[in-house]
Amino acid sequence: MSARAAAVGVLMRRRSWRWVEALPWVAAIAGFFLLPNYLQLGTQILVMILFALSLDLLLGYTGIVTLGHAAFFGLGAYTAGLLATGGWHEPLSGLVAAAAVAAALGLVAGFVILRTSGLALLMLGMAITLLLYEVANNLNGLTGGADGLSGVEIAPLLGRFGFDMYGRTSYLYALAVLFVAFLLVRAIVWAPFGRSLVGIRQNPARMQAMGVSVFARRLAVFVLSAGLAGLAGAVSAQTSQFASLDNLSFDLSGTVLLMLVLGGPGRLYGGFIGASVLMIAQDGLAKENPVFWLFWLGLFVILLVVFVPGGLLGLRARLGLGGRDG
Repeated sequence: MSARAAAVGVLMRRRSWRWVEALPWVAAIAGFFLLPNYLQLGTQILVMILFALSLDLLLGYTGIVTLGHAAFFGLGAYTAGLLATGGWHEPLSGLVAAAAVAAALGLVAGFVILRTSGLALLMLGMAITLLLYEVANNLNGLTGGADGLSGVEIAPLLGRFGFDMYGRTSYLYALAVLFVAFLLVRAIVWAPFGRSLVGIRQNPARMQAMGVSVFARRLAVFVLSAGLAGLAGAVSAQTSQFASLDNLSFDLSGTVLLMLVLGGPGRLYGGFIGASVLMIAQDGLAKENPVFWLFWLGLFVILLVVFVPGGLLGLRARLGLGGRDG
């Protein structure tokens, strides 16, 4: 068997579904029935998993480090929120509109910032987020400014399932959106396009020499990532019926990056693990120690980063149970 055929065989085997991949989804469905009092928290976790998944396309697979990803999340949240307050209450079309607007910003922003690298790329990403933050803050009559955008009324999903105060519809809605987005991302990372992204992350000069348009592919994945982040922001606004400046904050960009690093970038399910662990730890520590919970959360994160440098999913590779998923 030739080396090429052997490589294709390995890729096809890794692309096929494995039983262990069903575990997060089984756990999410079980949580709906077993933890009815925590569905609001569960919805927030699912939103942050989707947000982390969008960032993983940039950081984990393409090697683009950014601290401005909240710009797309916040724009998606405000787009969905403003549509609802303006009289368009249908949720699914609101999702599509939010993703499209965020992707459009990603196209414009990516065309500029992806021509830079390193510190300049980080600073430009942060600058775009800060600009949107100030725009939202100053358009008080439209966005609510520092008070946030309230009165976001969402029509029943498919005309039948209302968003009740218990969070049942919100949870299942967020889970369904996450699952569809995950199927898309999984298909992309195992397609030739996704494999080329990994090559760009590892050696962009070599990929360029092979005839691959590195800038075009980096821009394409940047637009896709921005659209998914906007999708996450829209789900957040629709399920909480609120959008605020926090959706455009630098803290949010740092938090989602931390979640991905904790879980393990470039592993598809890194965002699942990182977002769940960080948000559950945050919720538990805040209840047990309302004064010093940030100290304990910081200590917890430091220990994880120091002793598990490849993320929690990286333990599998260190134990000899497998390498990167992507």
